[in-house]
Amino acid sequence: MVRERSNNEDQGDDSGGLIEKVVFINRVATVVKGGRRFSFTAVVVVGDGEGNVGFGMGRANEVPDAIRKGGVIAKREMENISLKAGTLSHELDTTFKSSRVVMLPAAPGTGIIAGAAVRAVMECAGVTDVLTKIYGSTNPMNVVTATIKGLQSLRNPEEVRAMRLELARAASDSE
Repeated sequence: MVRERSNNEDQGDDSGGLIEKVVFINRVATVVKGGRRFSFTAVVVVGDGEGNVGFGMGRANEVPDAIRKGGVIAKREMENISLKAGTLSHELDTTFKSSRVVMLPAAPGTGIIAGAAVRAVMECAGVTDVLTKIYGSTNPMNVVTATIKGLQSLRNPEEVRAMRLELARAASDSE
């Protein structure tokens, strides 16, 4: 249940061609003296398809307002991730609460093999080939959080090499 909304269409936003996907909409009820009062939460993922991705959860009394608020939060929380030719540079196994997401790099042409929540994040981030599996809780909010947490921990080979060289130099200097 992922709805896509591209902001570069005739909406008058100055978002610069961001991809916005609504991952999950939930109706929640607050019990008050006169009965139940309903409101909505929306989990929204935003990305530019080139390695920048963020997510947000908006709450409001109407669905469009919740989606809009979630999109604003997602744009504010966008972070850059390190991609390698449309896939991941190494395997990832991340957890958030009781959700565990395993992400594996895939050969070109494989596509995005993932559940709806992970697929939305990968498409917004610009990943084209990846294999994923969710273990434990499949709560969309926890799965999206675990996926983005894993993508933020990605390191490209150049970063790892530089870090190891620096550690080796520090170790040799101390001897």
